[in-house]
Amino acid sequence: MRVAIVGCGFVFDIYMRTLHAHPEIFVTGVFDLIPSRSTAVSIHYGFHVYNSYAELLSDDNVETVINLTTISSHFEVTKRALLAGKHVYSEKPLTKSLEETKYLFALASSMGVVFQGAPCNVYSDTVRTIFKAVEEGSIGKPLLIHAELDDNPIHLMGFEKVLSPTGAPWPLEEEILEGCTYEHVGYHLVWICALLGPAVSVTAFSSELIDNKMNGLPVKVGTPDYSVACLSFACGAAARITCSVVAPRDHRMRVIGDSGEISTDGYRHYQSPVYLERFSSRSLNARKFSTLRSWPGLARLFGVGGRRLPLVRHWKSKAVESSRPAGMPLKSKMIEWLRRREVYAQDKFLGVAEMSRSVNGDGSSFLTEDFLIHINELTLMIQGAGKQGLASKPTTTFSPLGSISRFS
Repeated sequence: MRVAIVGCGFVFDIYMRTLHAHPEIFVTGVFDLIPSRSTAVSIHYGFHVYNSYAELLSDDNVETVINLTTISSHFEVTKRALLAGKHVYSEKPLTKSLEETKYLFALASSMGVVFQGAPCNVYSDTVRTIFKAVEEGSIGKPLLIHAELDDNPIHLMGFEKVLSPTGAPWPLEEEILEGCTYEHVGYHLVWICALLGPAVSVTAFSSELIDNKMNGLPVKVGTPDYSVACLSFACGAAARITCSVVAPRDHRMRVIGDSGEISTDGYRHYQSPVYLERFSSRSLNARKFSTLRSWPGLARLFGVGGRRLPLVRHWKSKAVESSRPAGMPLKSKMIEWLRRREVYAQDKFLGVAEMSRSVNGDGSSFLTEDFLIHINELTLMIQGAGKQGLASKPTTTFSPLGSISRFS
């Protein structure tokens, strides 16, 4: 697949960490509205630079446009690419309007092209391992999911000083103005809905709690920095997702059944260890003791936390393991190794690789059109719940996706 990338900001360099592991994807060139960003990327990676978006879209060598622009630009950038007869892979959320998202999928269908989007952590080894354990009945009937996405107090992290390998600043202002729910909740929605099916009701609350998150912005910007949503599913299960840039980092994922629990530390590491605990009176009573809660290693002697499961490998697993930005000095390589081991390890090209397989006739996409529209609606509902809260039913649905194991 020959792709062109629109948007050369901070996330661009995260994508580049694993491009070398996808030889089937060829980058024809890049474009950014800020010429200095395109130039910096071109110097660092050697990519061709298009002088305008129109020039990019007129290039017959471009099969697919990867949309890494700001959230508010997603709709227009994707629309123009689809009208030009290009496949599109877009960062999330696909748009800020359910009507716009539906329009884009209808447009893609009428043009005979494919429209897909992030997040792609549903394909990760961690999520695949969770799904396999549930499918095999390891925890009995799945009843409840608790998913955390607290990402540290954003105003205390010093992000204004963080630069990507090509000098792009961490997008602090956009993160604040758009809000953590738009930016992050999709990472949990995508695997939860893929596992449990469509949500049939949503009860949510969102609020802006932190004042003065960034110099130069109003005291309150009007978008939530905290949200919590309780989802009810057609299968009878429930889920609770908490999302904030207020509380300290917590990315835990827990699937609780009537006879056990599967847990992992986070969505952002595609090979995060997965643990299976089968409930017993011994392990459940042991949880009452504060000493055992403070010493996880000791708690495991009583069955608390369970045993570590072997990861179910994806056909692109090695991309995460060999993540490396181009042109790194030794010090940076050491920092990269530590980051990949301890903090996060993602392959953002994984979704593009899966899209390429479906476009080229090597299988259908796991994430269907109706599924992606449903995820978009849920995101908008949670973001817009507000201080008064929301209790409503989604207007969209999808057919259950089935086992992810066929995507090996």
